[in-house]
Amino acid sequence: MRFGFICTLLVSSTLCSAQDQQTRTAGSAGSSDDLRLRVQQLEAEVSALKVALKQLQPPQVSNSEGMIPATLPSDGNAALEAGPHPANAQADVNIGPEDRKSLDLLRSTTINVGLDTYYGYNFNNPVGRVNLLRAYDVLSNEISLNQASVVLEHAPDVSAGRRWGARVDLQFGQATDTLQGNPSNEPRPQIYRNIFQAYGTYVVPLGRGINVDVGKWGSSLGIEGNYTKDQVNYSRSYWFDFLPFYHMGARVSIPLSDSFSVNYWIVNGTNQVEATNGFKDELFGFTAKPHKRVNWTMNYYLGQEHPDRRVSDCGPIPVQPGLCFAEITPAPNGRTHIFDSYVTWQATPKLAFALEGDYFIQRLWANAAPGQSSAPAHNEGGAAYIQYQLARNITIASRAEYMSDRGGLFSGIAQALKENTVTFDYRVADGLLMRYEWRRDYSNQPTFLTDVQGVLKKDQSTATLGLIWWWGRKEGSW
Repeated sequence: MRFGFICTLLVSSTLCSAQDQQTRTAGSAGSSDDLRLRVQQLEAEVSALKVALKQLQPPQVSNSEGMIPATLPSDGNAALEAGPHPANAQADVNIGPEDRKSLDLLRSTTINVGLDTYYGYNFNNPVGRVNLLRAYDVLSNEISLNQASVVLEHAPDVSAGRRWGARVDLQFGQATDTLQGNPSNEPRPQIYRNIFQAYGTYVVPLGRGINVDVGKWGSSLGIEGNYTKDQVNYSRSYWFDFLPFYHMGARVSIPLSDSFSVNYWIVNGTNQVEATNGFKDELFGFTAKPHKRVNWTMNYYLGQEHPDRRVSDCGPIPVQPGLCFAEITPAPNGRTHIFDSYVTWQATPKLAFALEGDYFIQRLWANAAPGQSSAPAHNEGGAAYIQYQLARNITIASRAEYMSDRGGLFSGIAQALKENTVTFDYRVADGLLMRYEWRRDYSNQPTFLTDVQGVLKKDQSTATLGLIWWWGRKEGSW
C-alpha cells in the first residue's frame, strides 16, 4: 500500500506539471510539434519513475495462496496470518544432514514438568504435625511442596526404525526425601535420591519385539504409582507405602499376543540402587487383557533383603574414600516372598473399578538353628477403588483398604489397619488439577499421634487440598 501511494503521488504531480507546461507552451508558441515533444518527454520520465519504484519494492515469493512479501511486515499479526516466513524456509533448506538428525532427535524427545503441592489438616492435632503411616501427605497444618518433577523421555519407535530409547525422572521435595534412599537400606542414599528413574531401553527384534530396560525404575508392585495426577486419590494407600518404591537392575517384557505379556526382572533388591548383599532378587509376572475393558497384572517377587555388611568408620573393607564396611557374621539369609495382583475394570466410559490383593512374607533366617528362628513375619490384605466422572471436569472417587500387619513389618507393631478415603477432583484446565480429600485411618491398637506427647489413639482423620500442575508433550500417564 505504501509503494502504491508513492507511485500515485509522483505520477499525479508529474501529470499536473505536464498540464501546466502544455498550457504555457500552447499559449506562447501554439505549436503542436512542441506539445508532442513535451508529451514524449513526460512519457519517458514516467517510465523512469516506474523502474525506480519497482527497484524499491521487496522481492516476492510464491506460496499456495499467491504472492507474499519475502520480508516480514511491520504488523506482527499480519506476519502470523501470512504463514511461514520464507526466511525460515530458506534456513530449513540450508540445514545439513547432521543438523537434520539432531532436530529429528529433539522432535522425538519429550520434556515434561510437574509440580505437586498440598495443604492437609489432621483433626488429632498431632504433636509435631505428623500424619502417621502416610507416604505423600505426611505433614499436617502446613502448606507443603510434595514433589517437583522433571521427566525426559526419548521412547523407542520401531515403526520409525528406532529400537532404542531412554528415560530420566528427576524429583525434588518432601516425597522424594520420604521415599527415595533410606539410609537404613542404602549405603549412599544421597547420590541417587533425586534420580527417581534412569533407564535405557532396547526392543530386541524377536517375535513381537522383546522390550529390555536397564537402570533404575519405579516399582510396579502395587497398583498405585508415583505421580499424583495419575492416581485415583491424593493420599497413597498403606500398600503403596509398604511395597517397594524402586529397583535397580534389568527387566524384560515379552508380548506373546496383543493381550498377554510375560515379565521378568533381576535386580539388586527392594529400594536398593547399590546392593547390600550378594543375592539378586527376581520377579516373575504377567499382564493380561482378558476383555477390552479389563486389565490384570500378576507378580511374584523373590528376594533376600537382609544385608551382609554394614557401613562403618573406615576400617577393614574400604570401598572408596569415605565409605567403608564391616562384615556381618553370621549374615541373615532369610527370603522375602511378595505375591501381588491387581485388576482394573472400565465398566462404562464414566465408571471404573479396581481391586488389589497382596501377601508379603519374610524370614530372617532360612532355617532354624541355635539362636535363630525361621518363623516368618507376614502382611496380607488389599484395597478396592471406585471412580465416577460426574461431569467433563469433575470426578469423585473412593478407596477402602485393609492390612493385617501381623509381623509389624509396616507399622512396627502387630495390628489390623484400615482406612477409607473419599476424593473429589476438579480439573481446572488441561494440566491443572484441584483435589479435595477426606480420609480416616483406624486400627485395633492405639497407633496414631494426638496432641499429648505419648498418648495414642486408634484413629485419625485428615482433610487435604492438593494442587497439581503439569505440562509437556508426554501423553497419558507418566
